[in-house]
Amino acid sequence: MSTLTLLVMKIGFLVLLWFFVFAIVYSLRTELFGLKARKGQQATAAAPAPAPAAKRKPSTAPQPPEGSATSATASTLVIVAGTRAGERIPLGREPITIGRSSDSTLVLKDDYTSTHHARLVLWNDGWMIQDLDSTNGTFLNGKRISSPTPVPLGVPVKVGATSFELRH
Repeated sequence: MSTLTLLVMKIGFLVLLWFFVFAIVYSLRTELFGLKARKGQQATAAAPAPAPAAKRKPSTAPQPPEGSATSATASTLVIVAGTRAGERIPLGREPITIGRSSDSTLVLKDDYTSTHHARLVLWNDGWMIQDLDSTNGTFLNGKRISSPTPVPLGVPVKVGATSFELRH
């Protein structure tokens, strides 16, 4: 092989190596500081306020079966599995953010929870769970959700290694 070919191969290898280094740094930065840092916004800024309940109605989210208990009557979030098992969090009308970030309402310190993992929102007449593009997903009754989904009373929601339910 000629000297020029070896030089081009060495430079190509170094460029590829630096590409992987930048990809790893970018991924770590996004995971540590959240999606807002990736978009160039301030990482500690509050999440945008949800739209008024009267204007929001999911079109593709499944509705609870007729006659089943709705989650609007829920007054408590009970953690049933995970490091904080047995803990009860009273529900008000404000959204509950779930994640590893210290600015989350429910802070979960485990390796399977994203910085800003999910949001629990009172929507019309019931509580809805919304995955915030988390790495490992949010599961309702064992099924991964991809859009805002109603949370019936007593149905387990799994975020990372933690499971919780809405109760009276």
